Amino acid sequence: MSARHKGLTLIEGPESFAEAFNVPHETILGLRRYADLLAHWQRSINLVAPSTLPAVWSRHFADSAQLRSLAPDARLWLDLGSGAGFPGLVIALLQAQVPDFRMHMVESNRKKCAFLAEVARATQTPVDIHAMRIEDLPEKAQSLRPDVVSARALAPLPRLLELAEPFVGEGTRGLFLKGRETEAEIEAAQAGWDFEFRLHPSLTDEHARIVELTGLRRRAS
Repeated sequence: MSARHKGLTLIEGPESFAEAFNVPHETILGLRRYADLLAHWQRSINLVAPSTLPAVWSRHFADSAQLRSLAPDARLWLDLGSGAGFPGLVIALLQAQVPDFRMHMVESNRKKCAFLAEVARATQTPVDIHAMRIEDLPEKAQSLRPDVVSARALAPLPRLLELAEPFVGEGTRGLFLKGRETEAEIEAAQAGWDFEFRLHPSLTDEHARIVELTGLRRRAS
């Protein structure tokens, strides 16, 4: 069973994840396969902090999955600095049965890209993996205008906005998982950018926030 503690959703495994996020059995099977591959690949490459592996369903899967409810109608999604697939690959797994959904993930580490490709293949997840630096993607995908741009533990917000700007079109929404310094990062970003934002409490970490950002535009110097 999932439970609430101090406003948090406690996810202890696949059963409580399924209950908390209302996902079908097929999705849970895909996430189980993902967890197995993560544990296997972690032996040879550093995908996540080793201390977080026992809590993968809460620390990584639920932390990523909570973004879905903030953009349920998104069909084209761009995840920056995807690493081991959080949040991008988890969102793609949850949305795999949605018509025309596509997740684009950008990751410069080739070994991590190989891991992402293996999970996507094993779970039949609709993703495009861009094995390159985020700064190089605009030249390769000039017409990419996602409904959502996301990132987790990638960079402070001012830098994230620089990386996201080439892909932001009218109606594009940023969803950024941030930690204790969220308010300070927003204040720093406002020095160079205009945007509207809402802060959402994290379901998995009482010190974390989700920054939902729209209307991004660079301030005139």
